[in-house]
Amino acid sequence: MTDSLDTPLESSPALAGERVTFTGTLASMTHSQAGTLVAEHGGEATSHVSRQTTLLVIGEEGWPLEEDGQPSVKLLQAREQMEAGQPLRLLRESEFLKLLGLEETDNRQELHTPAMLQQSLGVRVGVVRRWARLGIIKPVRRVFRLPYFDVQEVTGVRRLQELLEAGVTRSRIEESFADLQHVLPSFDRPLLQLELLARDSRVVFRDDAGLLDPSSGQRVFDFEISSQASFPTRAKEEGGLSADTGTPQPASEAPSPLTDENAVQQSWTAEAWFDHGCRLLEADRPAEAVEAFRLSLMDAPGDPETQFHLADALVRTGSLAAALERYHMAVELDHDYIEAWTQLGCVRSQLGDRQGALDAFDIALALHPEYPDALYFKATALTEDNRHDEAARLWRAYLRRNSHGPWADAAREQLGES
Repeated sequence: MTDSLDTPLESSPALAGERVTFTGTLASMTHSQAGTLVAEHGGEATSHVSRQTTLLVIGEEGWPLEEDGQPSVKLLQAREQMEAGQPLRLLRESEFLKLLGLEETDNRQELHTPAMLQQSLGVRVGVVRRWARLGIIKPVRRVFRLPYFDVQEVTGVRRLQELLEAGVTRSRIEESFADLQHVLPSFDRPLLQLELLARDSRVVFRDDAGLLDPSSGQRVFDFEISSQASFPTRAKEEGGLSADTGTPQPASEAPSPLTDENAVQQSWTAEAWFDHGCRLLEADRPAEAVEAFRLSLMDAPGDPETQFHLADALVRTGSLAAALERYHMAVELDHDYIEAWTQLGCVRSQLGDRQGALDAFDIALALHPEYPDALYFKATALTEDNRHDEAARLWRAYLRRNSHGPWADAAREQLGES
């Protein structure tokens, strides 16, 4: 299988005489669209691997793994055909696009903010932020506090998380990675991500009464968890794990956070309450998250990130006026907190203060003129104010920054280009 990737293809983009099959999720288009491309370039697209198949293209959105964690059936079939001496070649999606001369239209390398990832991939903002705190994903770029992530990396992590949640064991996935090493890039990073996701799947606190699951508030017996159970702590450096160890703190070494699960104790740190609040928010328990963030602020009142998350939680409870005040506190503590300015604008818009919303978006865009979220929301506010010519300029600016996903579709619709 290694040799197939190293074998040079004809320089012509034509696929005359080729029978092409696709496996895995394509990042750049659907399988149907890819099949149309194959036909346009003289080839024949097929839905199954057979002895007549000459090319198998491996999609690069996530990993080509089945629901049970095994490598895709088509990939295994292709390996059997190749071992039997059939002239079948494997191509990654990016190599396929390059073969057709379409690499310039391949937008998979667009960097996305957490809000954009939620829209395009369905990964909730809170989950993106937690993965970043744990070092599972790493920002490719930062503008002040705002992180931008590689979409391809996030889709890979999302697939691993889906498999773990479906009950596929870490060892099964590792075995599949070993099978895939011949056709895909190095697995050092995905293996680390898999390890961190597995650890994060069961994070508990240890106190004088035993172990406590912070998400449910329920007691956990020692024999119910593995030695990998972890104590949640916020990273000492943004975008990663503990600056000292690079790994979550084992429960056996964690400070005692509670003495009674129904009573607040002073032994929880601001960081522990912050992480607890984030997990509650991700679990759709915003009212409880509000209290956790307030308790975090009792020890760290000057933390703009906690103020921002508290505001997010208040929005989720419908307390818009209170959320507005907390966003204001976040930007007072850190004037360059562009996500807070943008959210502040969104809340002002919801409260009917359109000019106040536009002012907030303007501040965010003055700090970061290409910020996609602010471009999108300001364009939306201008459209609602019937200022369509001004909005059109921003819709186009947004599309130059991001051409895929629901927000891009909405922008094109507003421009009459859908």
